[in-house]
Amino acid sequence: MELEKAKAIVEAILFACGREVEVKELMSALEVSSEELFTIIQSMKIDYEKEGRGIEIIKVQDAFQLTTKKDYYEYIYPILDKRSKPNLSNAALETLSIIAYNPRITRAEIETIRRS
Repeated sequence: MELEKAKAIVEAILFACGREVEVKELMSALEVSSEELFTIIQSMKIDYEKEGRGIEIIKVQDAFQLTTKKDYYEYIYPILDKRSKPNLSNAALETLSIIAYNPRITRAEIETIRRS
């Protein structure tokens, strides 16, 4: 397989997954050996560094993940911090409190407690 196409496929997989992708999964998808995969990944890392990109590929145990560079945390955090946080209704908070107190409670028992 052509190197540029293989790099594009790896990048697409890592981006779409948004998690660590095991070496075995990547090898299977590309139908390449581990040595070829490591060559592809290393080439991608060099390209990202040379182009000054805001992303990088990191190795996490026996997997790879596409991440943002730590250098850009101060720019990313304010945007991510503005995400809306889900608000729970009072009824939902009551129900969660009851379940936290007694995890084995049934729905009928919860409704009885909430009515009283």
